[in-house]
Parts: sequence; structure tokens; C-alpha cells
Amino acid sequence: MHPSLAVGSCTVKLADSARLLGVLISPDLYLKQYISRVCISCFSQLRQIRSVRRSLDDKSTATLVHAFVASRIDYCCSLLFGSPKTVTDKLQRVLNAAARVVRNTRKYERGLHHTMRHDLHWLDMTDRIQFRIAVTVYRCLHGTAPEYLSELFVPASTRSSRHCLGSSDSNKLVVPPVKLSTYGRRSITASGSIVLNILPEYLRDPTLSIDTFRRHLKTYLFARY
Repeated sequence: MHPSLAVGSCTVKLADSARLLGVLISPDLYLKQYISRVCISCFSQLRQIRSVRRSLDDKSTATLVHAFVASRIDYCCSLLFGSPKTVTDKLQRVLNAAARVVRNTRKYERGLHHTMRHDLHWLDMTDRIQFRIAVTVYRCLHGTAPEYLSELFVPASTRSSRHCLGSSDSNKLVVPPVKLSTYGRRSITASGSIVLNILPEYLRDPTLSIDTFRRHLKTYLFARY
């Protein structure tokens, strides 16, 4: 029996998850329930688009897929940093299915990876997560993000400890100590600092504009395939 809380004449029952900005947060922070709902919604949209695919050209189909599927996958995907591969693989299967709809191919036809990389210029799910986090950190460091986020990131150059000396000249950030590697590293402070610090030095150049940073970052992520 789940415990409950009495507030006046009302009884508040314990819930298995809580919704925050449209995301279902579960106690284990793996977001499995939320991911399952996203996948169900995206596959439903893809079936509807597939049903009218013959009446659409590739460009129109890509626009619909981006509006109803890709945007849903990218929404708050930075929360999935450090999630088990079984979780991100579910969203990767949605992306694979979306690419097939855009190119009007079937499930077992070859050339899916070529389509996603060279035709659609889509990143894999894990790299999409890294891309979103890196762009968020960039905005924080350049004053275009809310102050409550910007104040979470501390440049290593402002610290005089021995551990920060080697990174003070390379525009790295201080990675805060965490108690649990499974959960602590998934906070935006830790994940954002980790993601930015592993990028090449030319991507950490503070003089880059946001458009240049996004373009170079995507090129760097694609080069790893």
C-alpha cells in the first residue's frame, strides 16, 4: 500500500512519477516511462506520414518528420546524458524509422547509415544529446542563457587549485565532484562541464559565434563516424 499525505481535507497519494515541463521524472532517473511514451507518439506520427508518403516529395516529408518526430526526440534530450544504452537505443530506432520514411525505403533495405549521414545529416542519438548539451553550455558561457544556468559553470581559469592549472589555458570548465557516478554526473553542471572539456580546443575558442560553433561541432561529431 502506497503511503499518503493528508493536507486539510484532501489526501495526497504517492505517485510513481512526476511531470516537469512535459517530462515524466521517475525515481531511478532513467526516464524509461517518458521514453516509452515518446516512442509510441513518434511511431504513431510516422505511420500517419507513411500513409500519405506517395503524395509528398522528399523535402515535404523531411519537414513533417522534423516537426512531428525529430523535434519531439530532441526535446529535453540532454536529460538522457549518461542513461543506459537500452534507453537511448529506443530513440535511435525511432530515428532510423524516420529516416526510412523520409527516403521512402523499407526496414531491411540497405543504405540506412548513408542516408542518415550524407542525405539527412542526422546525428545518432548519443551525439544529439552531446550536441544539445554543448550548445547549452556555449550559451551559458556567452551570456545568452538564463542566469540561473550560467552561474552553474565555472571556468577552470578562475580556480587556482593544482588540478585546474593544466586546463586554465585551454578554456575548460571545473567539473564538480559528485558522490554517485551514475546520478551525479547526469546533472547539468557535471554533464555540461564534461562534454565541453572533451571537445577539441578549437571548439572551446570563446571568440566563436554561436552559428560557427554549432557548425564546427556538428562537423566534429560527424567526423567520428
